[in-house]
Amino acid sequence: MGRDLTAEDQELRTLLGDVHTIAVVGLSSRPGRPSFEVARYLQHHGYRIVPVNPNETEVLGERSYATLRDLPPDLSIDVVDVFRRAEHTPDVARDAVAIGAKVLWLQEDIISEEAAAIATAGGLDVIMGVCIRHVREQLLAE
Repeated sequence: MGRDLTAEDQELRTLLGDVHTIAVVGLSSRPGRPSFEVARYLQHHGYRIVPVNPNETEVLGERSYATLRDLPPDLSIDVVDVFRRAEHTPDVARDAVAIGAKVLWLQEDIISEEAAAIATAGGLDVIMGVCIRHVREQLLAE
């Protein structure tokens, strides 16, 4: 029997249900890397993945972009999922605001109050320190 959902769980479930396109900042093409495994899982579950990594040209069959600001202007991003060290996240947050993303999601063990403040001030929802895959598995298990 599953645990009861909290109000926060309900909000996350709604958020994940409304998401279609996820830009994954720091996505590696190397299987076994956390960013690759999480992105592959999300793609398998119907999300469009947009790789953002200046060291990659294509990941999981999708063209990779050097930065969020290099994305085509007509590409709407719902979530910016970040696999970068905390000190790099304020710049990512600024870029997420600039491209009109809806959510800044800092992966497990990545916490940046500065990035959260930038994103919040720019109108984004912010989730920090938890893995989007683990949250989806818990809340939207099929």
